Amino acid sequence: MKVPFVDLVAGAKPEREAYLAAFAQVLDSGAFVGGPQVAEFEAAFAAFCGAKHGIAVNNGTDALLLALRALGVGPGDEVITAANSFFATAEAISHAGAKPVLADVEASTLLLDLDDAARRVTAKTRAIIPVHLFGQLADMPRVRDFATERGLRVLEDSAQAHGATRGGDRAGATGDAAAFSFYPTKNLGAIGEGGAVTTNDPAVAERVKRLRDHGQAGRHDHVDIAYNARLDSVQCACLTISLGRLATANEARRMLAQRYRARLGNAVRFVTEAQASVPVYHLMVVRVAAEKRDAIRDALARAGVATAIHYPRPIHLQRAYAHLGQGPGSCPVAERAAGEMISLPMFPDLSVAAVDYVCDQLLVALRG
Repeated sequence: MKVPFVDLVAGAKPEREAYLAAFAQVLDSGAFVGGPQVAEFEAAFAAFCGAKHGIAVNNGTDALLLALRALGVGPGDEVITAANSFFATAEAISHAGAKPVLADVEASTLLLDLDDAARRVTAKTRAIIPVHLFGQLADMPRVRDFATERGLRVLEDSAQAHGATRGGDRAGATGDAAAFSFYPTKNLGAIGEGGAVTTNDPAVAERVKRLRDHGQAGRHDHVDIAYNARLDSVQCACLTISLGRLATANEARRMLAQRYRARLGNAVRFVTEAQASVPVYHLMVVRVAAEKRDAIRDALARAGVATAIHYPRPIHLQRAYAHLGQGPGSCPVAERAAGEMISLPMFPDLSVAAVDYVCDQLLVALRG
């Protein structure tokens, strides 16, 4: 059996005709940029997240950047975030002119360790970015208390957490702002690139809107030096269609995750589901002995099972951030996990039979 890591073609099939009709509607209208489809998606996505405002932008990295700037982050500031995120989280901080400060993560959930973050706060710290990694929310009540005590802004990196909840919190509505990616492999994926910022603060929303459109407060009235970061009408029209299936797709991911957990038992180490957490399993990550990880992946590949690693090198050990001086040993939990993790196939259209096959092959590989 061949089991892909993700199957975007299968995911698009149920709404293929609706996507084509939406494209035709935009094509016939001529409103390719800033058409009514943009506002329609922004309102629908904000409502889905439980936020008051949604602003569509051209990708998830720009969502982070524009949100940071709208929150007042700039040159001379420091922003704390998790060391084990995708590079773009820190990259956006740098593009805002600030310094990324990479903190370690909890061993059980691999989410931001606030005790370690507290040790890294300085007089220059302006904001904190909890990363909702793999589709599970960080401990947002603790994050908010942490930020309030220190006068910091909170930006949720929600790129992997569309629809995730924890306790009374929902991704996109619990920080000062949240940044989402709609890269095609995300739980809510575009037919190309896309992103959004959500917030309950009208001033933040208005600034993000200006920043995505050359800093314009009105036509040819530029109040910020900004960006061209608009999301086009076709993407927004397709995203509105996909949003209608997101809750069902997330539930399918959770069902498949429980099948993985039941079949693999104690043979691997799973990321812990925090109390009252309802993750959306953007990724299905397991941990194995570091010295066996590559051999296990090779065995799975020979059996037709595609896997990935998220992420093989923490941000503080990337060459681009060597100047930060956070060398090996500065985030030991994140560093250790990076050598142990394997991301298994996970997408809503994955069959239970395919999950069982992956588990069978992984168990064989673990014994090898």
